[in-house]
Amino acid sequence: MKLPENIQGFIKAQNNQDSTAFANYFTEHATVSDEGSSYSGREEIEGWIEEATEKYNMQLTPIDFSQTGSKGKLTLEVSGTFPGSPLVMNYHLELDGSSISSLKITD
Repeated sequence: MKLPENIQGFIKAQNNQDSTAFANYFTEHATVSDEGSSYSGREEIEGWIEEATEKYNMQLTPIDFSQTGSKGKLTLEVSGTFPGSPLVMNYHLELDGSSISSLKITD
């Protein structure tokens, strides 16, 4: 499966547990929705992913990716130190050029 460069980088940043690099794949005013909470802006996104990574030690393995216009859907196997690991999750993305403007995580 061929992934766009920005999506490859986003996954690599997470797997390297680099929350700053991860957050830099988002636009300045991006939003993330995960587990019933929302985060806005790079600073909040960086804090969210840093906390989640410390808590769950997550690793992402891409399964599928599709994109139509500015909307993308990334299906991943997410493994870590959480009940039920690994889980298959869907990352619903809104893209703004090479940056992510919105991410909603669902199972």
